[in-house]
Amino acid sequence: MTTTAAPATAPFRFFDVHVVRSRRISPSMVRVTFGGDRLDELASGGRDQRFKLFLPQPHQDRPVFDDMGEGWYTAWRAQDPAERPVMRSYTIREQRPDEGEFDVDFALHGAGPEAAATAGGPASRWAAQARPGDRLTVLAPVVGDNGGVDFRPPVGTDWILITGDETALPAIAGILSWLSPGTRAKVWIEVGHADDRQQLPTFADAEITWLVGDPAAAAHGEPVLDALRAAELPDGTPYAWIAGEAGTVRAVRRHLVGERGIDRRAVKFTGYWRRGATEEDLIAELTAGTAAADDED
Repeated sequence: MTTTAAPATAPFRFFDVHVVRSRRISPSMVRVTFGGDRLDELASGGRDQRFKLFLPQPHQDRPVFDDMGEGWYTAWRAQDPAERPVMRSYTIREQRPDEGEFDVDFALHGAGPEAAATAGGPASRWAAQARPGDRLTVLAPVVGDNGGVDFRPPVGTDWILITGDETALPAIAGILSWLSPGTRAKVWIEVGHADDRQQLPTFADAEITWLVGDPAAAAHGEPVLDALRAAELPDGTPYAWIAGEAGTVRAVRRHLVGERGIDRRAVKFTGYWRRGATEEDLIAELTAGTAAADDED
């Protein structure tokens, strides 16, 4: 059986951080190590622990906020877009509290020294050029059991199903390292290059399938969805965790619920990114949807 954690919402706090080092770990990924004061107070819950990362504008040497108190989000939204920090969501890949450091893996989405200036998004372009001393701000949890952890299989789960692309690799690595010994897991991960595959240590009984991108076939199918449709799934009650590109995530969820008959309450799905959309676009859509729902109440 799978270990279960009770849901909880916990306070988050702003931390000023700087780049300690960075290295290319695969053709599509850069690992950036951050340091800073009080990082021993940052309390990752492991698994798919997410936090908010704030980048400075190109003409700034650090993110500039009008308010970092309880009303920070409203103030951030009201800032001049040319001045307000660029906000993105990321996963803590590894934390070393005793050293005051944590690692974040960035998917480059084509960004890099030899790439076009518009390749990738702001965070990908920043990560491709990150240098020691570069300054950022993060909004991260200060207790381990917090609302930034989504992977919470309920009591009665017999096996785990996981799908994702390279943007979900840090979360998948965290989930696999957290699973209890003997937990059965089937995992499908789509990456752009064979060298993007990583060692993913786990005590679980995990079957990991790497789906390496084929540009010639990209327009004719969805690798993760195609692999799932052809897969023989275990018996018993599953818990599914799906992340990556939003369109693929929706298609996989429809397959699992509509074609496989998995209880929709046992499927946790998150679009980490969407083709043709920035996080600002997604935040604006979420804000508009929340406002519309409030008007209906």
